[in-house]
Amino acid sequence: MRNWIGAAVFLLVLWLLDWYFLEIVRHLFRKADPNRVKQTYWLVCGILYLIVILPVMINRSDLPAWFRNYVAGPVFILYLFKLFTIPFLLIDDLRRLGYWGGLQLNVIKPETAADGLNRSAFLRQIGIFIAAIPALSLIGGVIWGAYRYKVRKVTIRHEDVPSALEGLKIVQLSDIHSGSFEDEDAVNRGIEMVLAEQPDIILFTGDLVNNQSQEVYPWIPILSKLKAPLGVYSVLGNHDYGDYYRWENQEAKEENMKMMHEAHRKLGWRLMLNENTSIPYNGELFNLVGVENWGMRGFARYGKLDEAMNGIEKGFTILMSHDPSHWDGEVRKKYPDIHLTLSGHTHGMQFGIEVPGWIKWSPVQWMYKQWAGLYREGKQLLYVNRGFGFIGYPGRVGIMPEITVMSFKKA
Repeated sequence: MRNWIGAAVFLLVLWLLDWYFLEIVRHLFRKADPNRVKQTYWLVCGILYLIVILPVMINRSDLPAWFRNYVAGPVFILYLFKLFTIPFLLIDDLRRLGYWGGLQLNVIKPETAADGLNRSAFLRQIGIFIAAIPALSLIGGVIWGAYRYKVRKVTIRHEDVPSALEGLKIVQLSDIHSGSFEDEDAVNRGIEMVLAEQPDIILFTGDLVNNQSQEVYPWIPILSKLKAPLGVYSVLGNHDYGDYYRWENQEAKEENMKMMHEAHRKLGWRLMLNENTSIPYNGELFNLVGVENWGMRGFARYGKLDEAMNGIEKGFTILMSHDPSHWDGEVRKKYPDIHLTLSGHTHGMQFGIEVPGWIKWSPVQWMYKQWAGLYREGKQLLYVNRGFGFIGYPGRVGIMPEITVMSFKKA
C-alpha cells in the first residue's frame, strides 16, 4: 500500500511539473493553435507516463539494460531539462504578481508595448537557454562519457610503507554495475587498459551488479580476463545482495546470493567476506582486509570489521570496504592500524567538474564528505574510486569511469 501511495505522489509531482512547463511549450509554439498545442502536449506526456515512467516505477529491477539506457535515460534527461526551467517561470510569476499588486495599490503605471522586450518572454527564453546547457551535457555524457575510461595514477605516501613495497603496483576497480552494460567492445577495451598497466594485484571494491547476480554472467568471459601475479581480490557492495529487488520469497534471495559467490569464483576472484590475508611481495608481507558492505545514511551494514581484523599480522594494512562512509563511521575510530582504505560507491554521482589543481565538484559532496580521490586524516588514508560502470543515469559528465593505478612510497 505504501508503495502505491509513493507512486501516486511521484506521478502527481510529475504532473505538476508538466503542467507548469506547458507555459514554456505555449511560448515556443505561440503561432500555432493553442488548443492543439495543449492537446498534443498532454498526449505526449500521457504516452511517456504509460510506456516509460510507470514501467520504471513498477518493474525497475526487471527492465533490460537497453530500455533503461536508451528509453528511460532520455526521458530522465527531458524531465531534468523541465526542472531547470521552472525557476525562471517562478521568477516571472513573482514578477507578474508584484506588478499586479503594484497596479492595485496605484504605485506603478501600466506597462505598454513601448516598454521594449516583453519581460515574460525574455525570462522564458533565458530559462530555455540555461536549462539546455545541462541537458545537452547529459546527452553528451550518454554518447561519449559512459565508457570513457580514465587511468588515474596515485602515489600512496606513508611513513610505514616498507622499502620492499615501493615497487608494488595495485589496480583498484569499483562499481562495475554489469547490469547496465550494453557495449561489449567498450567494456573489453576498459579491461585491456587495466591489463596494460601490468598490476601486481587487482582489488575490486564492490557493486558487481545492479540488482540480480545473473546480470554479471554474460560478462564473465570479458571480466575473467583480469589477472595479476598476486591475484584478484574482491568485496561486495550494497547492490550485490539483491536488497533492491522484489524476490518471490527468501529462498530466491538466498539463491541469488549463492549465484553471486559463484560468479566471483568463475571470474577467478577471491571474494573476501569479513576476513584478512597476508600477501607476500619482494620478501615483505602486507595485509589485505576485506569486509562486506558497511554504510551509513540507511545503507545495509553486513560488514564485521572486528571479525575481519581477527588474527591479523603486523605490517602495512589495506582495507577494502565498499562505502567510504565506513572510514569515518568505524575504521578511523576503532582501527588506527589500518593504513589505507579503498572504497567506491559514490560514482562521483557520474556528474561534476574536475580540473586538477583547481576544482573538484559534484553534487554528491553534499552527501559524502569523502567522495572521489585520496583523503588523509592523521596517519590513515582513504581512496575513493569513481567507479568503472554506471547506474541510473546511463552516462557520465565530468566524472569519468576510473581505473586507479597505485604505487607506494615511504614518506
